[in-house]
Amino acid sequence: MKKAVFAGTFDPITLGHVDVITRASELFDEIIIAIGVNSKKQTLFTLEQRVLWIEQTFAQNPKIKIDTYEGLTVEFCKKHQATYLLRGLRNGTDFDYESHIAQLNRKMNTQIETVFLLCAPELSYISSTMVRDLITFQGDYSSLVPAAVVVPK
Repeated sequence: MKKAVFAGTFDPITLGHVDVITRASELFDEIIIAIGVNSKKQTLFTLEQRVLWIEQTFAQNPKIKIDTYEGLTVEFCKKHQATYLLRGLRNGTDFDYESHIAQLNRKMNTQIETVFLLCAPELSYISSTMVRDLITFQGDYSSLVPAAVVVPK
């Protein structure tokens, strides 16, 4: 079974994330969306809210599982017998950052392979940071996130 972990904070999940996960679900038998909990990182949304949004977004895709974790992503992969780490890339800056993490993960566990997918070009400008700013300052973010994330005003 080809099992991949797609780890992140997902604060909130965006259409870029959805694009990568949906396309990757054609490549893997199972994808675990692993929502990282980092006590040093301040999030806008609660962990429960982020889990709910992801559950609602992928409710019709049986290949997608959702879990939360603390600690090293490679340890989460080992615990869940996942041999692939899935990472989405928007641009070259993402690649520079992600490639260093992938190399470190590979050094920690040679059984885990990182797979990069480019998000669709029309979504490459979307980031969770940008969406959080729009939400905070009451801008229209509805075209950047799945329907489950849009909170009526």
